Order: sequence, then structure tokens, then C-alpha cells
Amino acid sequence: MSKKKVTIVFDIGKTNKKFFLFDKNYKEVVREYTELPLTTDEDGYPTEDLPALQNWIKENFNAILDDENFEVKAINFSTYGASFVHLDQKGNVLTPLYNYTKPMDQDILDLFYEKHGGKLKIARETASPQAGMLNSGLQLFWLKYKHPEVFKKIRYSLHLPQYLSYLFTGICVSEFTSIGCHTNLWDYDKADYHDWVYEEEIDALLPPIVPTSASINTSYRNKKIKIGVGIHDSSSALLPYILSKKEPFLLLSTGTWSISLNPFNDESLNDEDIENNCLNYMRIDGKRVKASRFFMGNEYKIQVEKLCDYYGKEYGFHREVKFDQDLYLRLMKHKAVYFRFEGIILKRKMITATDLNSFETFEEAYHQLMIELMDLQIHTIKNAIGNSEIKNIYIDGGFTDNDVFMKLMSHHFQHYNVMSTHSPLGSALGASMVISNKKIDETFLQQHYQMKVLQPLILNY
Repeated sequence: MSKKKVTIVFDIGKTNKKFFLFDKNYKEVVREYTELPLTTDEDGYPTEDLPALQNWIKENFNAILDDENFEVKAINFSTYGASFVHLDQKGNVLTPLYNYTKPMDQDILDLFYEKHGGKLKIARETASPQAGMLNSGLQLFWLKYKHPEVFKKIRYSLHLPQYLSYLFTGICVSEFTSIGCHTNLWDYDKADYHDWVYEEEIDALLPPIVPTSASINTSYRNKKIKIGVGIHDSSSALLPYILSKKEPFLLLSTGTWSISLNPFNDESLNDEDIENNCLNYMRIDGKRVKASRFFMGNEYKIQVEKLCDYYGKEYGFHREVKFDQDLYLRLMKHKAVYFRFEGIILKRKMITATDLNSFETFEEAYHQLMIELMDLQIHTIKNAIGNSEIKNIYIDGGFTDNDVFMKLMSHHFQHYNVMSTHSPLGSALGASMVISNKKIDETFLQQHYQMKVLQPLILNY
């Protein structure tokens, strides 16, 4: 019996760790999900358990190598960004994988802006809203001044996708999509590392930049395998659309973050963009993608847990709630802010505490929550579109299963062609495609993404 030739992709999210096998036509052959328990860093802050992640990757990889049904031809990695692994001369890991939500010491931030220019200037030049640890370049600055004894030992700092690749190749590289995602490292207008990176001599810790499509041929247990250099998950999720669609579009990628990605807007960001939490991601060819984002999935989870507690529902109940037009219209008649958001910094009316007394049922409060989140979603999508001629909006990720969210999207963007693209493959598929030379055509998304055009709501006001 001939073995099926496959590409392995490890797709590492903050919550779900996924493992995929794709055949040569990008059809999914195997998919595994797991959640790994977190550990803590030296300050007791929760963070990814790097050894546990490595073990899980190695176990899955070895199991597929031992499986008589498969012949592994290639491996690649897509992961969340803003996360560095710091290695010493011998390749040992020096620090925990610091969580990008960890607060950064104010005195370090003050020192950085004092030395290298104001917050707005840095944000504009690096297309990175200023957000402490989420600007991964600042993690290096923080280590240099907070833990100089550790910083002195660093030989290379690798973003997480490149570290996972390094585990298989032993070769340290940097790659555009990881460098370009809100890291504070890249000056988009100069198309080089920002001046501060050279002034602090941090460039010496960043390995040579290679194209995202680069791969390294290695021999593993006497088998020849092509190993990719990894890709940032947001850029990876965008890739299948860029490769198969010729008309301009916006991709709304939903999950922990809701990110509006516009690959057809390459204007430099201005001060107003920065204030609106706009940023740039990078395409695999180094071109900029205008994006705006907010911490929607994170906020949603916090608020839904509170709703479940308040109304005595089991967590998960919210997944069954369907859009109720009468409820929606009633809430819109007396539109107001009832929820105090905890993790979202976009401008909105601030209230001191969430008020659930006004809602009789879980469903009613849930609709109100979605209305308030949708107000921010509309704002961020319009910022990303800017002055681009966009007619098509694709929505992918976790919120495509949320009936209330999708109905509200179809209502508010009825002058656009809005499509849900249901693919649990998301960023994994892009990681598989980037190291293959196979051309794809217009029908690709239709085959792989169960695309559905959303019908605008006819609301009887």
C-alpha cells in the first residue's frame, strides 16, 4: 500500500494548540486539538509552558513518522505573535516565554520613550500601537534594563514560529511576518529595523532575515523532510485569500483578537490611525497590510462567564443563542451602554459597573453585549478600509459560529458583499501553502472554506 504524502502544520494559538496533516491538494487528512496547562514566569504571571509545548509537538511528529499510512514531506508552523524565545550561545532557553498580556514596568517604558522618541512617533514609524509586552521589541529593551545579567547571555532572540522551526533544524532565522506584527522593531517607511534597534544594539540578537517561503531541507531518521521557517498566524490566515482572490477585499479574522486586515491599503499610518488602534501587519513579500484590531474574543469570554454566573447558566449555553429580531429592535429603541469592558481600550462611554438589572433573561443581556461589541467592530472595520475601494468582506475564525454576531455583521455591512468562510484550518492552511510551489485559482476558497454569502437582514422597525 502506498503511503499518503503529507505536510504537517503545527498551529499554535494562545488557547488551542492544533496539529494538521494536509495532502498535496491542501485537503485536511488529520486534525488534533489540545489545550495545554499554563505555567508561571519568575513573577508568578501565567505564561505558555514551553517544555510542555515542545513535548506535545515532538510526540505528534514522531507518531506521524511512525505511522505506516503517511510519508511526511514538509513541516511548517504558524503561531501567535509578540512572543520571543531567547537562546544562549549553546542554544539553551534563557527565560520563560513571557506572556504578551504581562504588564510592563512603567519606569522601563518611560526610559524607552525618553531615549527614542515619543509614544506617538514610535507607534507611527513602527505601525505598532504602543502596548507594552505586545510590542515584542520592547521585551528586549525591558530585559536589557530590568534583567541585564540575562540579557548579556542572549545570543539570539527568535519569535515563536521561528523557534519551533529551530527545534527541527538547529538554524536561527528571522522572518518578515513575525518582525512586522506590532513589534516596534520595523520602520515601515524605511523598510528596515527602526533606528532604536540599532542604537540599543538589539539588531545583533536578531538572526538573518529570510523570506517566509524559505524552507530548510533536512534528513530526519533517514527521511528527507522540508522544514518551513514558520509564519505569524494573522499573516498566515490572510494568505489563502491573497493567493486566490484578485478583487480587493477585507478579511475580518475573529478569535481572541478581532482583526480587520486590508491588504489593499499601503498608506503610511497617521496619528489618527494610531489613536484608533490601527497597525500594520506584513505580507510574506514584506508589503504592508493595514489593520485595526480590538480584544473582542477576550472581552467576550470575560463577559459571557459573568452572564452565565448571573443567570445561573452553564458556560457554553451562549453558543445556542440565536439572533432574535424583536429583542434586537427593542434594545435598539433605548440604546445605551450597559457593560463595563475590562480589556478593551478603544474609546467608548465608560461606566463604573456592568448593569444587568435591566435585562430579564440571559438572551436579552447577551444580545445587548453583542450590540456593544458590534459598535466597536464597525468602527475598527471602517478604519481598516480607509479610502480603499473594497466591496467584499470575508469573515473567518471563531465568531463565524456566533449567530448574533453574523446577523449583525450582515445588517451593518449590507452595502458590501459579506461572506462567512467557515474553515477550521485558518492560519494552518496558509502555513502549508507558503512552503509549497503549487499554484491555486479562484475556486480554491469555495472548495476549502464553505463560503456563504450573508443575506442582509430585513428589519421591520
